[in-house]
Amino acid sequence: MSGRTLISDGSTAAESPAAASAVGRLDVGFTVNGEFTRCSVDPRATLLDTLRETLHLTGTKKGCDHGQCGACTVHVNGRRVNSCLSFAVMHDGDTITTVEGLGSPGNLHPVQAAFVEHDGYQCGYCTPGQIMSASALLSEPCGYTDADVAEAMAGNICRCGAYKNIVAAIQSVRQRS
Repeated sequence: MSGRTLISDGSTAAESPAAASAVGRLDVGFTVNGEFTRCSVDPRATLLDTLRETLHLTGTKKGCDHGQCGACTVHVNGRRVNSCLSFAVMHDGDTITTVEGLGSPGNLHPVQAAFVEHDGYQCGYCTPGQIMSASALLSEPCGYTDADVAEAMAGNICRCGAYKNIVAAIQSVRQRS
């Protein structure tokens, strides 16, 4: 797979050590949604800001910026992570999946399809983080009851209160698996 080097303003630079060695910046490479990407980032840049501002993957939302709402949830090496609490430079060599890499309009991930089927979204702002947490939950130990699922999803807040529908969506996918 071909890689690319991005500078914080989103422009592409030549693939060379000098391209990513701007003063105070660090070179980071990771696989995002199946594509290897190399970036020059400020060492203080969060994974969330790098995904949104440098890679222009805006599906991951900035909610509280304190790790309390879950709107920024992504998968890092298959585990759910609040990307606002993690520096991009910590993920050199990692595999990251955002909501854009989970499914596509013509080929939804089962959790995405279940959210549509069960109206698991209202305003939609928290939905990408909810979907990323829910899809990770499918491979984590979790009890069988709605209360167990709700507890496993407790790190994701929905201001619209669609919790009942979110749990129903997750349970429907779990039952089909």
